[in-house]
Amino acid sequence: MSPAGRQAHFTAFLSGIGYHESAWRLADPADLAAPARFGVLERSAQAAERGLLDAVFFADSPGLAVFRARYFPQVGFDPLEILAALSRSTTRIGLIATASTTYSAPYDLARRFSTIDHLSGGRAGWNIVTTRYAGAAGNFGLAAHPAHEDRYARAEEFVEVVTRLWNSWDAAAVVADQTSGIWADTDLIRPVDFHGRFFDVSGALTLPRSPQGRPAFAQAGSSGPGIELAGKTADLVFTAQPDVAAGRRFRDTVRAATRGHGRDPGDVLVLPGVAFVLGSTEAEALALRAALEDRVDPEFRWRNLAHNAGLDPALIDPDRPLTEEAVTAAHRTSRTDDLARRTKETGRTFRQLAEELTGLPGGLEFTGTPEQFADLIESWLAEGASDGFTLQSAILPGAIELFADHVVPILQRRGLHRTEYTATTLRGHLGHQGYA
Repeated sequence: MSPAGRQAHFTAFLSGIGYHESAWRLADPADLAAPARFGVLERSAQAAERGLLDAVFFADSPGLAVFRARYFPQVGFDPLEILAALSRSTTRIGLIATASTTYSAPYDLARRFSTIDHLSGGRAGWNIVTTRYAGAAGNFGLAAHPAHEDRYARAEEFVEVVTRLWNSWDAAAVVADQTSGIWADTDLIRPVDFHGRFFDVSGALTLPRSPQGRPAFAQAGSSGPGIELAGKTADLVFTAQPDVAAGRRFRDTVRAATRGHGRDPGDVLVLPGVAFVLGSTEAEALALRAALEDRVDPEFRWRNLAHNAGLDPALIDPDRPLTEEAVTAAHRTSRTDDLARRTKETGRTFRQLAEELTGLPGGLEFTGTPEQFADLIESWLAEGASDGFTLQSAILPGAIELFADHVVPILQRRGLHRTEYTATTLRGHLGHQGYA
């Protein structure tokens, strides 16, 4: 029996040849050829659908951190274009793409996501991010990256605008009456006429309302403003949490923020990331993890941690603890604050911290068998630490195929996972019905 009758929700984070930076060094050489790169993502999405997951999830950055290309493939497809392609080769699984509110325009993004929602029959989702990478500013003609507070204020207004655009067509607007010659009741199409601090948007969207009313909202910020944005808007939250206790605290905080915005706390699913390696035996899984780790360049680890935490690598001596000077000069995020806290508590050098935080900084990693993975998932649900997980497969498509074929049946036997899709839209998979 599942904990309190609850079933787990899952999204699968799909990136390149896998989440682990060394995955490409163990991959089939055919999967590294340019024409095959989308094929890996497509096979992974189809495996996730076979496993009856809620959605596949694609990250994005509006800028390239060039140093990464030295260490592993950098193939930054536009994630919305990937969703359009997958809408034709999948039938039920949700399709979530990351798009920045800092470096996008509301009308354009609303139309693109609405297009995906129509193409997929209501399976689109938007991962709302504010972009922490300061180097993106120059790609959009800006002299400086906006401050953290301004990015979140802009994000809140951005979400309001796109929501109004998606609601600019009433659900009953299209009548398609061939006898009368009336295709739409224009009284049910309302220009948004929005004038705010950041945006002025006048017209209605060029598309009728989509099959699920609007795309599902995902949110990935764990700072105070990020949690408030999630409480106000999100259907699901992606986060990095290292253990059950931290997961429970974060989930409680999100639910409190949700309640504070007059919403039902159950309307927001918290899905921490878990970077995982599976094997038929524990020894096999450990051997694969060791093979991945043996191929990591130690210089990459500390440089990547600095990048993810918004730190200037020129201010970091990797063989000394993180300095207050580096923290003060950083583009501060919750990851920056976490590293500062860890440094004070442990006195470890930055390189040592980078070796400890090998996956999503501050997040959860798993190496073991399908049965052990199912145990971990069940324990987090039972303790109220999550509503499921965002699966970060070390190697694609292999790890997600193993999850679908070997972990999912165990969860199903325990009553922790659906045995069939009962909804046709992503918001339906997440437990929402009708328009919103």
